Amino acid sequence: MAESVPAGPPPARSDVMFPAYHAPRCRDLAELDARVAGCRACPRLVEWREEVARTRRAAFRDQEYWGKPVPGFGAPDAALAIVGLAPAAHGGNRTGRMFTGDDSGDFLFAALHAVGLASQPTATHRGDGLELYGVRVSAPVHCAPPENKPTPTERDTCRPWLSAELDLLGPGLRTVLALGAFGWQALLPVLGAAGWQLPRPRPAFGHGAQLTLPANGSRQELHVLGSYHPSRRNTFTGRLTFAMLVALLSRAAGLAGLAGQGPATG
Repeated sequence: MAESVPAGPPPARSDVMFPAYHAPRCRDLAELDARVAGCRACPRLVEWREEVARTRRAAFRDQEYWGKPVPGFGAPDAALAIVGLAPAAHGGNRTGRMFTGDDSGDFLFAALHAVGLASQPTATHRGDGLELYGVRVSAPVHCAPPENKPTPTERDTCRPWLSAELDLLGPGLRTVLALGAFGWQALLPVLGAAGWQLPRPRPAFGHGAQLTLPANGSRQELHVLGSYHPSRRNTFTGRLTFAMLVALLSRAAGLAGLAGQGPATG
């Protein structure tokens, strides 16, 4: 699934070609995660994430922020991938782990725990004991963007990381859940470039949207689902309720063959 490997000498971490060069060359997720964390390819995002890490929010004044790109998190053999938007300025950009330390993550991990795909319902910091069962969480943009709005160029520059990540999950990947319209729109080109045939016109995003991409070569059939993003705006207004997300995660888990994967949640 990884994109073609550019030739030539390795670019510097601040070079726009850094992701495109290194992502397809990563041999495993540990190497990919290390490369992601060292990327400085998008100047606006580098400046913003580091400024946030320096100034900090008053509630977290005594904490040292991560302030770097945030790698994906979860099982290295995940059958279900969850693709969001980007790390939050005072969430993942602070804690160094996707969806950790903010309201969106609290909502998502509580729902994953409710369906037996997470070891606990909370995510506060790296090393808090959280484990995901058969699930990996990532994003098409790995740096916190100003106003949660990456530019199309930033999205495209970062895209090789997501392509390589899905590739490294291998043929065991059976389902991908996109959180929000941005995640949906960023994910489809990655899958299309990998050789899966996308419907035309491309399916519109919506909560509960689902398409099945036929098996292609060494890749098995892939189910793609959409969900409203568990942002504060969506959850506080009731556009996305906890029951809605639990139901969709249960469907995604079933399609991925993960029913009963984790321990009983009681």
